[in-house]
Amino acid sequence: MPRRLKRLSDALRPGMRVFVPAMAGESAWLTQELLADPERAAGVDFCAFQFPGIDRSDYLALHPQARLTGCFMSPSMRAGMAAGRSRLLPLDYAGLIHYLRHGPAFDVAIAQVSPPDADGRCSLGLSSDFTPLAWVRATSRIAHVNPLLPRTRGSFTISLSETDGWVEAESAPPTYSDPAVNDIDRGIARTVAGLIRDGDTLQFGIGTIPLALGQALASHRRLRLHTGMVTRTLQHLWEAGALDRDARIITGVALGDRDFHRFVAELPPLWFTDVSQTHHAGHIAVTPRFIAVNAAVEVDLFGQVNSERMGGALQAGAGGLPAFAQGALASEGGRLIICLRATAARGTVSRIVPSLGDKAVCTLGRHLADTVVTEYGIAELRHRSVSERAEALIAIAAPERREELSQSWAAIRSSL
Repeated sequence: MPRRLKRLSDALRPGMRVFVPAMAGESAWLTQELLADPERAAGVDFCAFQFPGIDRSDYLALHPQARLTGCFMSPSMRAGMAAGRSRLLPLDYAGLIHYLRHGPAFDVAIAQVSPPDADGRCSLGLSSDFTPLAWVRATSRIAHVNPLLPRTRGSFTISLSETDGWVEAESAPPTYSDPAVNDIDRGIARTVAGLIRDGDTLQFGIGTIPLALGQALASHRRLRLHTGMVTRTLQHLWEAGALDRDARIITGVALGDRDFHRFVAELPPLWFTDVSQTHHAGHIAVTPRFIAVNAAVEVDLFGQVNSERMGGALQAGAGGLPAFAQGALASEGGRLIICLRATAARGTVSRIVPSLGDKAVCTLGRHLADTVVTEYGIAELRHRSVSERAEALIAIAAPERREELSQSWAAIRSSL
């Protein structure tokens, strides 16, 4: 029979593999418990798919014998790898789905949930991405019932009778602050908005360009959303009347401040579900006019995309980009739009490069190339030849970089 526990951390033992939710599902209460009693983290392998710049818990800092398994690079993950205490899984979301469904089951899965409703069901609140997949196979299931977590609608709910224990404790859900948007971002967003038609289904991630896109699409109508995460961009589009009021808004995570959390809880069409639904390329492919809008670190003249590694250092992971790219390209009338500023490091580094080098990672191969947008225009790559692609990409590079890129391409082409 499930029982009310004094502490979430009482379920942890040395040698256990423990799934802990990340991003908007991260339990600050669990972290507080472990900070107060770090011996509970000794010998525990925490599996947390933490996103850089969003998650705050540093499980490796809790105890010198704690371990971490994840899929995104972060300062904690980097330090842990150097010390032999962390494992970075080189997987996109499709790979993580397989890992959670067919890899070793967790000894413990922890979920942060809202209080039970009239039917005794708890929602996962602001994050339903990976928890359902880890939860159903875990040997032991522990719930953090958080009265401050907003109740949301979604495909997965939990009854406390189905748990092996639970703790009720008030803990402020994680918040996310929007990044500052500049004129270059707004210009790119306006260009992207010109490629989007009324009635399209959109996917976009976090960052400055998606935030600017929420403003640029204000005059559009009947747009739909099927995306891995939503931010304030959702609210901008809803309040502008750009979204189809009768269409379900599908997502896995909501990131924002307290006001946005309230907005999310009160928005009837918003539907939370896990990554096997949000990132299923087959489901995306049967959605007509699916437009995936994503950022990149660099694009080479073949159309290959690096969205993970900058200057040799991993910054993130593949995430959901490969699934959205494949689904969008298979969608009738769909499109994959990769957005990036033409330069980095105050104009000293071109982000359109001759070819991905030894300090890059190929997140998307050239066979998935479609549309690339910088502040200098649009490069349409689908159905283009190798040379036509290179010419189109050089034309949207920073003007002062084009001659050098042209010379590099001439050398590459002569050796093909």
